[in-house]
Amino acid sequence: MGVSKSVYKHLNEERISMQPRQELDSIVVTAEQMANIEERLFAAGMPVAALMEKAALMMSQRIQQLYPLKIASKVGILVGPGHNGGDALVIARELHLQGYEVGLYRPLAKLKELPQKHARYADSLGIPYYDDVESLQNCQLIIDGLFGFGLTRSLSGNLAMEVDRLNEWSTPVVSIDIPSGLHTDTGEVLGTAVQATHSLCLGLWKPAYFQDQALAYMGEAERIDFGIPLREVWSIISQPVPLQLLTETLALEFLPLSRPQVTHKYQQGHLLVICGSRRYAGGTILTALGAQGSGVGMLSVAVPESLKPLLVSKIPDGLIIDCPESEKGAIASLPPLATDFDSYDIIACGPGLTRDGIDVVAKVLKAECPIVLDADALNILAQLGTGKCLRQRQGTTVLTPHLGEFKRLFPDIDNPEKDRIGAAKRAASQSGAIILLKGARTIIANPQGKIWIIPQSTPALARGGSGDVLTGLIGGLLAQNLRIQHPLDAMVATAAWWHAKAGMLAAQERTELGVNAGTLCQYLHLIF
Repeated sequence: MGVSKSVYKHLNEERISMQPRQELDSIVVTAEQMANIEERLFAAGMPVAALMEKAALMMSQRIQQLYPLKIASKVGILVGPGHNGGDALVIARELHLQGYEVGLYRPLAKLKELPQKHARYADSLGIPYYDDVESLQNCQLIIDGLFGFGLTRSLSGNLAMEVDRLNEWSTPVVSIDIPSGLHTDTGEVLGTAVQATHSLCLGLWKPAYFQDQALAYMGEAERIDFGIPLREVWSIISQPVPLQLLTETLALEFLPLSRPQVTHKYQQGHLLVICGSRRYAGGTILTALGAQGSGVGMLSVAVPESLKPLLVSKIPDGLIIDCPESEKGAIASLPPLATDFDSYDIIACGPGLTRDGIDVVAKVLKAECPIVLDADALNILAQLGTGKCLRQRQGTTVLTPHLGEFKRLFPDIDNPEKDRIGAAKRAASQSGAIILLKGARTIIANPQGKIWIIPQSTPALARGGSGDVLTGLIGGLLAQNLRIQHPLDAMVATAAWWHAKAGMLAAQERTELGVNAGTLCQYLHLIF
């Protein structure tokens, strides 16, 4: 069902040896892990003041690149009581020295020792500070240095009102490390939160940057690498990396799949797609097109018999299997050619099947090869009992729900939208399946606790049929991968990255409104 840690360790060690600093681009750490890494730095002799100075200087330089003096000469800076406030005060000093007109908002008079020293020096430079955020309303840029990672208490009282007032302005806001008011791990809004235009994540990525509920507060996000030694990261982060972004660098290590000079179609994977109904014929075509786009060697498509002529015309290189059809136009049963599961490397099932496909899904669940379930197959699985059905399976199962389907599959996981990463991890552990939780940031979890995150996507994919394309792409990629034997969850994540990348390219050329599922398929091969 899973992949051995030794396989992951080999892959990770190989990548680290080739591109040590670049590897940090893909690592995501919790608030606790980041705190532990920083404690190791301090224990090793790195002065807190030196680390603050280095990180803040780098942020100051980046802010000046984003907002040059001629564009934003008046800057308001929100200063919190802790090290985030200290970073803000160093930035204030540097911007002041570069000629910016800087004003400080310090809602909490009591600062920690190091920020207090920076505050005294800012006073000596004549940088004014104010007790209310309204005094900064005429500024052309706001820098949010109220709270960094690790915040767990809600913003309340006068401070919350001041943040809400700030959010009503049209002034651009740059947040230090994470917008103040967001939970670092879940992305939950703690009472209220700063809505940033730009967020500068310090050191390593934090989970909130990839939680759907926090994205509206992040703005444009980038990571500031202030030079954490790799050994300190690996001393805290276990191998394989438990929470990881599938960056383009990593994805292109898996794609395109290499092929030997001497090969044939059945050595490049044989995928069986079971989907469609008279009412939802389009889902079948789109799933098959997604599979074709993967480059799979052989594609078989089982559909209701009335759809066979349509599929033959649209997918001429596929083997179209006509199935007995119910009065409602759904697959009534699978013929022998579609139940000889040993003939296939992977089975993908679900799009357009309708709820009448319960017998079909029950049969597919008995297959020993890996299966990918989507759409109606997921709803049927929930009806049959997710845990009961999946505990009986021998092969790998991949589930690809959106949030609504996820809730039906795993009703005991409360409010998964509040922590999509944690919810996917728990579902994978419970079910023994690889879970792909769709969203603005797609999450992939395996039963051993490994999480992949697709760091970018586009609203252009919020169109009917986009998920059908993804199902076919996953199935086709997994079918080919059985020869190469990359970790299956990594390949599921790679398919999701490929799908998102194609959508982004299509949106760039055609605008977000101009991308439908059929158009998406035309861009799958243009990303290489």
